[in-house]
Amino acid sequence: MSNLKALSYELRKNVVDMIMEGNGGHIGGDMSVMDILVQLYFNDMNIGPENMDDPDRDRFVMSKGHSVEALYAVLAAKGFFPIEQVIKEFSKFGSKFIGHPNNKLPGIEMNSGSLGHGLPVCIGMALAGKMNKKNYRVYTVMGDGELAEGSVWEAAMAGHQYKLDNLCAVVDRNRLQISGSTEDVMAHDSQEERWAAFGWHVISINGNDHAELAAAFAEARTVKGAPTVIIANTTKGCGSSVMENKANWHHKVPTAEEYDQIMKDLEARREAALHE
Repeated sequence: MSNLKALSYELRKNVVDMIMEGNGGHIGGDMSVMDILVQLYFNDMNIGPENMDDPDRDRFVMSKGHSVEALYAVLAAKGFFPIEQVIKEFSKFGSKFIGHPNNKLPGIEMNSGSLGHGLPVCIGMALAGKMNKKNYRVYTVMGDGELAEGSVWEAAMAGHQYKLDNLCAVVDRNRLQISGSTEDVMAHDSQEERWAAFGWHVISINGNDHAELAAAFAEARTVKGAPTVIIANTTKGCGSSVMENKANWHHKVPTAEEYDQIMKDLEARREAALHE
């Protein structure tokens, strides 16, 4: 897993450059979700530029669409578009590389970012796969703050009702949102117990650990008769002590001094991952 771990830190550096150039971005959630996206795109999902129009491709929806910078970095690394273009054009007037996923770009299935929409849409995608006797799998990543949206739980009921075992949802459980701690804003208690009560197969892991992520996605593929949710316990701002576990880094542009330290920290972790 060392190469993917190293790649995750390299792509975090691209995200920081993107946010500096665009003068804005949801940097904290980008850092927490990066390992999840790298595992999905480089180890688990059947999707790439060569088959993005194939009806048998796997589907992915970034429900927590405000962390689009991380998605852009991963899609660029996968070959959907050049990272240099993303960094140069991010959040600029007339650019397609805007602050939420935009399906005018290759590799993006749907516009997202209005929280609570990703899982309901993925229910439809997974149900269509069952009805059309397709073998593709459907994945979505939600933020834990997003789970205050009622549409998430309506979709959770439908996933159980229709036994959508081709569906895997991931909760980026970093415990922080724009207003502060998720437990202060809208307490979650045990996410594991809540999803289990809705009839989902639940896997709880360290969401910044590549070995645990790989094992969780592999387990999800073996589940029959129920959808799977992975509670990915992550660190907001993962990669640098400048950002880690700090709510005010939900949406922030680093100062020049902070930028230098963050990049040093990310490079040090990338180097360490290469030598594990």
